[in-house]
Amino acid sequence: MEDVNTARSSEDGRPENGFDEIIGNSPALEFVLAEVERVAPTDSTVLVLGETGTGKELIARAIHNISARCGRPFVKLNCSAIPFDLLESELFGHEKGAFTGAIAQKIGRFEMADSGTLFLDEIGDLPLALQPKLLRVLQEQEFERLGSGKTHRINVRLVAATHRDLAEMVAKREFRSDLYYRLNVFPVMLPPLRERREDIPQLATHFVEVFARRMGKRIDAIPQDILDAFVSYSWPGNVRELQNLIERAVIRSDNGVLSNPLPDENPVTVAVSVNRFRDSTRALILHALQEAGWVVGGPRGAAARLGLKRTTLIAKMKKLGITERRCEGGFPTECSGL
Repeated sequence: MEDVNTARSSEDGRPENGFDEIIGNSPALEFVLAEVERVAPTDSTVLVLGETGTGKELIARAIHNISARCGRPFVKLNCSAIPFDLLESELFGHEKGAFTGAIAQKIGRFEMADSGTLFLDEIGDLPLALQPKLLRVLQEQEFERLGSGKTHRINVRLVAATHRDLAEMVAKREFRSDLYYRLNVFPVMLPPLRERREDIPQLATHFVEVFARRMGKRIDAIPQDILDAFVSYSWPGNVRELQNLIERAVIRSDNGVLSNPLPDENPVTVAVSVNRFRDSTRALILHALQEAGWVVGGPRGAAARLGLKRTTLIAKMKKLGITERRCEGGFPTECSGL
């Protein structure tokens, strides 16, 4: 079964594009991807921050896929999903007889990720007792398995992620400050879905196609009123919530038209929310155009300021009814009509 978050690959197994898994072209998302492109070629530690469900693992995979380590191991571990008494063994491995129940040698995640990338999700849930050992591995690139005095040298690039406020945890002495500073070399903040609403129709279409294919169903249309409802909804669970609700909607759809998985809302409220979103997007684009002297392309143009491609910005301008006209003095002004 195809995974929703599996990247498309070329014949040699390398991803065609490190961002193939990531859907959307909003300014907020484009800024994140520009940061990923900046840090990926390095071996620096990256700390991915964001609410639950924003796609932190996808960003970690993108960092790996467009780095020189692509083709090497990408190993992941959710620090909150492993019991405390097993987490050290999961990270560093153990020798046979190291503790009761250790009936065979075990290779840890750091060793598995040698020459590649290790993604530690929910790093904020790492127990205080293990934090000094993680710090040592990051600083020295060496470790010992439990029950062994032999030091193993590794070459691992770490990407960590959390939805928690690590700085606040440091202040409360719930997280070691030295480990925090070692992790926080290059932070990448993922926007919640409510801050990239213009990506929602594209995401919804993508998920509909994926789940319809999985279930052998044909979905020919997503009604505009449903898309408008998606855009205006607050999405507290972010992309993961959207994905799950689309799956539910596809299950319930029988006539080729996607059903609405959201609770009924006042249509007037929905319309007001959509209009406010359009107005805020329009104002953001106008500000960038004015700052750039109405130059759209180029390194100092409005598209670059917004983190968009020139063609994408032009398409958005047309959709929002933004054109340029010049007054008698030759200065550009905005014309609201097309």
